Amino acid sequence: MKRYSDMTAEELAEEIAELKKQYNRAQDLGLHLDMSRGKPCKEQLDLSMGMMDVLDSSSDLTCEDGTDCRNYGQLTGIDEARVLLGDMMENNPNDIIIYGNSSLNVMYDTVSRAYTHGIMGNTPWCRQELVQFLCPVPGYDRHFAITEYFGIGMIPVPMSPTGPDMNLVEKLVAENASIKGIWCVPKYSNPQGYSYNDETVRRFARLKPAAPDFRIFWDNAYGMHHLYDDKQDYLIEILAECKRAGNPDMVYKFASTSKITFPGSGIAALATSPNNMEDIRRQLQHQTIGHDKVNQLRHVRFFNNIHGMVEHMRKHADILRPKFEMVENVLEEQLGGLEIGTWTKPLGGYFIGFESLPGCAKAIVARCKKAGVQMTPAGATWPYGRDPQDTSIRIAPTFPNLQDLEDAAKLFALCVRLVSAEKILKEKQAG
Repeated sequence: MKRYSDMTAEELAEEIAELKKQYNRAQDLGLHLDMSRGKPCKEQLDLSMGMMDVLDSSSDLTCEDGTDCRNYGQLTGIDEARVLLGDMMENNPNDIIIYGNSSLNVMYDTVSRAYTHGIMGNTPWCRQELVQFLCPVPGYDRHFAITEYFGIGMIPVPMSPTGPDMNLVEKLVAENASIKGIWCVPKYSNPQGYSYNDETVRRFARLKPAAPDFRIFWDNAYGMHHLYDDKQDYLIEILAECKRAGNPDMVYKFASTSKITFPGSGIAALATSPNNMEDIRRQLQHQTIGHDKVNQLRHVRFFNNIHGMVEHMRKHADILRPKFEMVENVLEEQLGGLEIGTWTKPLGGYFIGFESLPGCAKAIVARCKKAGVQMTPAGATWPYGRDPQDTSIRIAPTFPNLQDLEDAAKLFALCVRLVSAEKILKEKQAG
């Protein structure tokens, strides 16, 4: 396929005319597809329906230590759930707090606590003149929304296939005491599906922050979300690495079963150092007497142990793998060789990252929407929704069925070609 940049203005005009015909035909299909969020599909949710049967009115709801899950208590979660999530997160159960269904809620609470009451005796962020976070970009829009809500400044840090630009991270953290944290999705990142390599994790653990209340917000949302048995990314465990490096208190690590069981009814967890645990417990005892222990017990009885969870995630992979491969194949067939965009090919997670030509992302997403395919707003993967180059697009293949997804992927590729051809033609005419 001839590159658009090599085409003459006349050839590009002919290409655009043909692409517009194809686009008009696509509009006539009356598509109504939502690819805006990384939601599990119905088939994935069905995998966990057995969890509804493990407890009933005749079930013994008593834990091994005698705790009655129907009653108050167990502020940090039942022991069995801490063991299960500890195995999932690769952490000591004693270093884990089990929460409700949403890890995003836990992250919000963690920022809020630091904002109003400070971290381990340090001045609350609300009483400091300037508070800032580092934000690897492209990144997770809901992370950025939390810090924006609290008026915390956000500094973009470029992502690469091995993780954030650590030279920049180390420099900024060491020189600027107003930098209090960094958002991280270290495994199968949102939206590119990148995983931090060993060097990146070790450099995180050895940061020398100017702020004593600096924390790494380590959102390991996709720790078990592999697409393949024989090709998987692995991650050094950050808490252990921080302890080895003499920085035991520097990390808050988050995870949940939201994309393992039911997103609306999972369990979330925070793993951190004993010092951080005590700091959090002091606040948490004023917030709740304990989270939903019946749901914690339901998860434990459903999976039994980490091996049950691993087998369960293989079933998820069998559903998702064809979707990712199909999108990647369509992009290669429709866009390969044109040099008008690049995309990632992750081994896990929930997203594919796409980079368009500069100045094209918003127009591509708008074209898709006009033809009936809703995507994540262009720019959402940057703080404040402002992508300076207007290139970043997040593709979420998980929710639609295969046929709908193929239609959506082909429409997306068509919109990329049309918007890119129009841009290149305009530049040729101007030049």
